[in-house]
Amino acid sequence: MSGFPQELVSALIKAYDVRGLVDSQLTPDFVRAAGGAFVEAVGLREDGAIVVGHDMRPSSPAFAQAFAEGAAAHGVDVILIGLCSTDGLYFASGTLNLPGAMFTASHNPAAYNGIKMCRAGAAPVGQETGLAEISAMLVAGVPEYDGPPGRISHREMLQDYADYLIGLVPPLRRRLSVVVDAGNGMAGLTAPVVLGQLPVDVTQMYFELDGTFPNHEANPIDPANLVDLQAEVIRQGADLGLAFDGDADRCFVVDERGELVNPSTLTGLIATQELQRVPGAPVIHNVITSRAVPEIIAENGGVPVVTRVGHSFIKETMAQTGAVFGGEHSGHFYFADFWRADSGMLAALHVLSRLSNSSDATTLSNLLVPYERYVLSGEINTEVADQSAAIAAVRAHFAGQDVTFSDLDGLTVDGGTWWVNVRPSNTEPLLRLNAEAPTAEQMAALRDDVLAVYRATPTP
Repeated sequence: MSGFPQELVSALIKAYDVRGLVDSQLTPDFVRAAGGAFVEAVGLREDGAIVVGHDMRPSSPAFAQAFAEGAAAHGVDVILIGLCSTDGLYFASGTLNLPGAMFTASHNPAAYNGIKMCRAGAAPVGQETGLAEISAMLVAGVPEYDGPPGRISHREMLQDYADYLIGLVPPLRRRLSVVVDAGNGMAGLTAPVVLGQLPVDVTQMYFELDGTFPNHEANPIDPANLVDLQAEVIRQGADLGLAFDGDADRCFVVDERGELVNPSTLTGLIATQELQRVPGAPVIHNVITSRAVPEIIAENGGVPVVTRVGHSFIKETMAQTGAVFGGEHSGHFYFADFWRADSGMLAALHVLSRLSNSSDATTLSNLLVPYERYVLSGEINTEVADQSAAIAAVRAHFAGQDVTFSDLDGLTVDGGTWWVNVRPSNTEPLLRLNAEAPTAEQMAALRDDVLAVYRATPTP
């Protein structure tokens, strides 16, 4: 098969997945070739089969079918599981011990689609674990295969997924009221099946599967997309609210006051629960989670381990250390008993279980007080002409002060009671700033100080 232009392949294949505009970039022909490249480049024929799922975007069913045809033409059987969340695909890959592919563009707008791929047992496929080889093959042309083709079959796994997740958390004791904003994404399929088995009264928001996202973008990290949920939690007097992204692998939580719970706070909460189950285990957090996270892990007998931002680094470090759990600032939570994969629904179940098993009078905001110790800035993106020069300017700005530097992921400056991190975007001329300090005033001063350094460098 002839290859595709290098420019197109480079535009579509990112650090962790495939993602691009439907029709103008991502086409059935490209996807069909990607199915063959997945088999050949990652060496999957010995696995015998792969599993493929898709989200609710209009293009997803046809793309999943094309990918299945491409893979089957290269000698592997394909199990199509239909509509699912990304963690539903990871469940299928884990429980069947087969490589997998999920068609979704996660939180991206409706014009996009993409592919998230994994090896057997939901092991990640990133640039260093197969994507680079797939890219090269798509440019050079996927080799022809003249052996017998694989078969394409269908299997329903939603109920199995729900039952498995429920079995991973302590049973809920008291009944809770929950508002769930599915954002017209895959949580609209999964939440009724999972939460419908629990003592939870659910108010549904935007559960209709609609990949055109008629109500708001399915991206809960943007505060604008939480406004409806926050208002409804207050109106209902609910115990909490849950917001999922488009493919439902991320979950954001709103407390009974309608206030967003920082994902670092949830990382600390879930870590304590997982450390009760596996005492003394390592727990992973990335460089821009709150310093409260490693403190809480250590206080609860665990071993905090810091890593770079990104699921492939989290999963790799979990495998190396035997970590029981990992959490990121972006609402991704990873579980050892879920094949080290991320699951927004499992994170939500941990929160529900913990609140349900606390005192009847306890609210979520009160439950979380011990886990909220510092003030985070949140991620601030700034366009710069030269990322390296801007980072060097930040380093020079703090040189000679009583600080330590880390280059694990961008540049982290640690002042003992505060820290700031600047990281380059992989795809845009942006620096991502995160800062934390004991008070809001100290954090704002630190944030503004570093932004002033940026502004002194040339802009694009």
